[in-house]
Amino acid sequence: MTDLQANLIVMIACYLYIILIIIIASYLKQGTLGPKSSRKFLHTMIGNLPFIMPYFTQSIFPFLVASSFILVTFLVTPYSPFPWLGAKLSGLSDLTEEGHHTGLVLYAISYSALAYFFGTRPYIVAAGIFPMAYGDSSAALVGMHYGRRKIGSKSLEGCAGMFLGSFVSLFIGMIYFSSIYGFSLVDQIIPILLVSTIVTVIELISPRGLDNIAVPLLGALTYLYAGGV
Repeated sequence: MTDLQANLIVMIACYLYIILIIIIASYLKQGTLGPKSSRKFLHTMIGNLPFIMPYFTQSIFPFLVASSFILVTFLVTPYSPFPWLGAKLSGLSDLTEEGHHTGLVLYAISYSALAYFFGTRPYIVAAGIFPMAYGDSSAALVGMHYGRRKIGSKSLEGCAGMFLGSFVSLFIGMIYFSSIYGFSLVDQIIPILLVSTIVTVIELISPRGLDNIAVPLLGALTYLYAGGV
């Protein structure tokens, strides 16, 4: 098997995983979870893609996976020049409109940027994506059910959910990546703590929807500048 063939197989696996998650999220929206929780389910599960990235050998391939969804997610927003696509892809368009109209587009853009620059170092991609996937979802769910102490439009409990979701997901992620790349997990504790703190502040102050791009990009940059591998 050639290098190109191996990368194409991993790409196909990524696409199949994303399509499956969209279908499941759309189904859950109509059933047990409801609109908001199903959207968070979609965000969280798509955030698992960095776990697959070690099997790519060139950054261009994870970039192609992520960037293709910039166009797809834009075409199912109300700003699409082809509104009939929203009806054809109703599962995705419904999930998009439950949050900020361009939230998934910004998520895809930040994912694409990180994949392009750090596709062969997926632990850096994870440092930006995991806080958005697990931290933001934890913040929303904890804030929705337990939020009592308000900080602007957010809650202290939601901020705690953001920090803990980010820290736990990054810690588990770095266990996985350290087993593949051989770096010291202990050396990643401080960068993980700093990323979790910074993204919590960013999520708190970001205007609605903009956290989809601010959290991943600034999370990854914080990890790098804090001494992450």
